[in-house]
Amino acid sequence: MSQLLRTTRVLAWFILTGLSVAIILASSFYLYLRPNLPPVEQLLDVRLQTPLRVYSRDNRLIAEFGEKRRAPITIEQIPTIQLQAFLAAEDARFYTHYGVDIKGLVRAAVELVTTGSIQSGGSTITMQVAKNYFLSRDRTFIRKFNEILLALQIERELDKERILELYLNKIYLGNRAYGIAAAAQVYYDKPVTELDLAQMAMLAGLPKAPSAYNPLANPERALIRRNWILGRMKELGYITADAWSLAKDAPLTASYNTREMEVDADYVAEMARSEMVRRFGEEAYTEGYSVFLTVGGEKQQAATDALRAGLENYDRRHGFRGPIGQLDIDGMSEEDLSGKIQSYPKVEDLIPAVVTSIDDEKGIARLHLRNLGAGTMPMATMSWASRYRTERFTGPKPEKPSDVVSPGDVVYVKASLSGQPDAKQPVSDEPQPEDDNSSQKKSQTIQASLAQIPRVEGALISLEAQTGAIEALSGGYSFSQSKYNRATQASRQPGSTFKPFLYLSALENGRTPATIYNDAPIVFEDSELETAWRPQNSSGQFYGPTTLRKGLYRSRNLVSIRLLRDLGIQTTLQYLEQLKLPTANMPANLSLSLGSGLLTPMELARGFAVIANGGYDVQPYLIERIEASTGEVVYQAPETKLCDSPCTADTGKPDETRERTETPETIDGMTLPASNADGQPTTPRIMERLADERSVYIMHSMMKDVVRRGTGRRALALNRDDIAGKTGTTNEQKDTWFAGFNHNLATTVWVGFDQPAPLGRSEYGATTALPIWVDYMKTALKDRPSAHMPRPNGIVNIRINPETGERARPGEEGLFELFKQEDAPDPLKARDNGHQGTNADDDLSRQIF
Repeated sequence: MSQLLRTTRVLAWFILTGLSVAIILASSFYLYLRPNLPPVEQLLDVRLQTPLRVYSRDNRLIAEFGEKRRAPITIEQIPTIQLQAFLAAEDARFYTHYGVDIKGLVRAAVELVTTGSIQSGGSTITMQVAKNYFLSRDRTFIRKFNEILLALQIERELDKERILELYLNKIYLGNRAYGIAAAAQVYYDKPVTELDLAQMAMLAGLPKAPSAYNPLANPERALIRRNWILGRMKELGYITADAWSLAKDAPLTASYNTREMEVDADYVAEMARSEMVRRFGEEAYTEGYSVFLTVGGEKQQAATDALRAGLENYDRRHGFRGPIGQLDIDGMSEEDLSGKIQSYPKVEDLIPAVVTSIDDEKGIARLHLRNLGAGTMPMATMSWASRYRTERFTGPKPEKPSDVVSPGDVVYVKASLSGQPDAKQPVSDEPQPEDDNSSQKKSQTIQASLAQIPRVEGALISLEAQTGAIEALSGGYSFSQSKYNRATQASRQPGSTFKPFLYLSALENGRTPATIYNDAPIVFEDSELETAWRPQNSSGQFYGPTTLRKGLYRSRNLVSIRLLRDLGIQTTLQYLEQLKLPTANMPANLSLSLGSGLLTPMELARGFAVIANGGYDVQPYLIERIEASTGEVVYQAPETKLCDSPCTADTGKPDETRERTETPETIDGMTLPASNADGQPTTPRIMERLADERSVYIMHSMMKDVVRRGTGRRALALNRDDIAGKTGTTNEQKDTWFAGFNHNLATTVWVGFDQPAPLGRSEYGATTALPIWVDYMKTALKDRPSAHMPRPNGIVNIRINPETGERARPGEEGLFELFKQEDAPDPLKARDNGHQGTNADDDLSRQIF
């Protein structure tokens, strides 16, 4: 008995010593690690890495930037059964333990020994929160001990609901989806509240191993994991046996879903992304900012579509350049064709397809389209495809499919469904899940039309003239093909679209629409040139004495040259600077009158917006406001104020004592307003008057004649009386333009090759750029009333003789013309034949000769 007592005492001392050593070691670890542990309060201020989202003015999603897809959600927004699915999978005793579950650790160890794998895991949800928010994923004992200490600390300071909410928003669930809301969208394209029980269990199975149990990558393992979780939910009393039976037999319905972009505006999105990074650095991608732009969704989509259609139409006029590739299709199965065609990328709505056979008798080519399978291409969709030779010449018109394509050719096509009920329904080449209408779709066939990626490029920029807000912008045919934004970066010769600025300078310097200049040949000798310069009109003809009004709407080059010589080159350049048009790339010679300087489409559009709004400055901008992830507005575009003389920033009213403000900093033609430390603008955006409103009003009248009677007549298709504009074509048709406006909206379109080259015969601003402009403006001006510039005081209407520019005599045929009051023709002046509307007799020889 004494021996047993001694043995008991020894064991007790051993146990006590072991416990003491364990306590000392644990205390030492705690004292060593505790100072380096982060405070739990940081969890309350944690900023989940949420992507940058870009929206149109009407809240349509344009783009999303960031590596992590996340949509933070509150615990109240998550169905109870979904919470129970995660508890069954990860931590069934979550509401009873204090951060560390001893039973769970023991159960995990038993599962590891008996099955060779761990189904439920040993870490609690609280421990996972500690790891995900504060710690690395290193598999070390130190990290695990830190995790336990943090979990205990978190449990002391946060309630269970808050811990569970943090977990469900942070956990990684595969396919770049972080948090349950993002995962529900990625795998099922649904909000969390619309998932069924089987889908909820599937998501709950992902935290343990997002790759191994991913329903897209490993559907068999994912199904096993899902059904195990459903079984646990039944054991724990979360679901009934009937619900378990139905859910475990449910098929896998997961598919990869990305959030659909609602507006096709990649160039605009990139401009917004660049500006956000400039403002916020790399945090722009992770802090959950929402950027709301000035572009409207419908207008922006119309701009994108109009530019693409116009470039495609030009490209078709110049012939088919042949297939983009060739496949040896002998002996290939449908599966083989599907694999081979995947190496050719889809470009916008152009889908690669391989020609499998040709039936000239039926007039069709049979195809295999990427991700769509078999289809047919009728001859009617290939009739445009004369073989390309040069931009000026094409081969003969094809008469049968074999004149265009051959078996094995890889070509781009546009696809639609043929048959009943919707024969022209567009088709995407993205794989689509079966739905209730799948049998109906199978009864339809894919009909394709031949297409090709245009080599020509273009740009469209549309500005709200009164504020400078960018209404729509497209910088090229395809952002995926070229990220070069031609709307803001391409400096090109504006050609005749420059002439309105020259003519406005003339109106500001005493000339009138009735001033006569001679449209006659002229030769300039220059020792620096190998040959003399002999400028001509685009028609090659000359028309004699011409009023400035007619010279503008007929786009007479010789009139513009003589006008510039009369005004003086330096006077004109100074006036351009007054209008805030960049002159660094403007030549100081007479070729300036024909638009030989360099301007970007944005710069030209801004200049026309100045004319459109009545002569006020325009500072283009794109970002309307920026919201933080909390919904707080961290930036709001400043209010725009128009002012007829230098204004105070607080009232926008004239302040004659204040000096004219300096031009604000700009990037790519967009204004970057001054802002305080919080990103809020410090002053309104002040638009000061740059041009006499009477001169601008007369210019509106002259440019409306360009549309009614001149080179812009195609714009009459809009059936509006408020449209003014100007076409432009440079030498050899290398650049073609149309810039048009009403009082509220100014839009400019450019078409040309990135490396300047002739567009071909019969290609002018009126045939390439103007149709794109009209196509866009049909949408932009839809349901909007006419917007004319109000007539200012100091304008008079006088009947003139159009041959002389002087007042018409009583009984003499004439037409009414607009004049500034001080520039009106003198009624008492003797009218010599051929005299001009100015009063300087000695200027006549310069204008006539």
